Amino acid sequence: MRLPNGEHESRPWRIRAIVPDFTLEDVWTLPAVNGGIEDFQTAIDMAISFDPANAESLPTRVLWRLRDRLGIWFGLGRISAPIDSGRDGVAGKLPMPGTHETSLTDRLPDDLRNTAMDLDFRSLPFTPLYRTDVEFAAEISNQTVHGVMHLAWVDQGEGRYQGQMAVYVKPRGLFGKGYMALIKPFRYWVVYPALMRQTEREWNTRSSATLCVILGTHPR
Repeated sequence: MRLPNGEHESRPWRIRAIVPDFTLEDVWTLPAVNGGIEDFQTAIDMAISFDPANAESLPTRVLWRLRDRLGIWFGLGRISAPIDSGRDGVAGKLPMPGTHETSLTDRLPDDLRNTAMDLDFRSLPFTPLYRTDVEFAAEISNQTVHGVMHLAWVDQGEGRYQGQMAVYVKPRGLFGKGYMALIKPFRYWVVYPALMRQTEREWNTRSSATLCVILGTHPR
């Protein structure tokens, strides 16, 4: 499910012009998340509603809550609190490493501005940046990193699309780089696999419910 970075970079995603000074950390395909062009909004809704602190996977819940607790103890910033509620003094205020900018919103071209204002993360301190027919991006900022989550709807031909998730990061100094290296095995072995499994189940459930509505029946 993990893809080479080149798979993402070979496509003309607009995020690449917005974060040229960021590192493309991860690229994952979402095999079960697929459909027509109109289904991309459903994929976005799933992404913004996901709550790792209450994930189906016990290891994921434990790791996420541990990171949140460490964030409180060591002033790293919480990762389980929406930005618009319980702002902890970090999100949106720290300049991105190597710049005076505190947010990527100033880098957005005019046609992408205010395209995701109606979207709201329920459990995570992400701020939506923009949305198109095939792209959605949101940023996060804390004491360790300024990062971007990018969700893409990849054209598979014949009107079919498949979800793809990429993560861009800009660590804050040596501490941020060390932190990213420390959590890398946990992301690959625990968090991402659990996220993919849960996403697949939720997508299949939503797809079944939608089909039942279209056919006028009820899910069993």
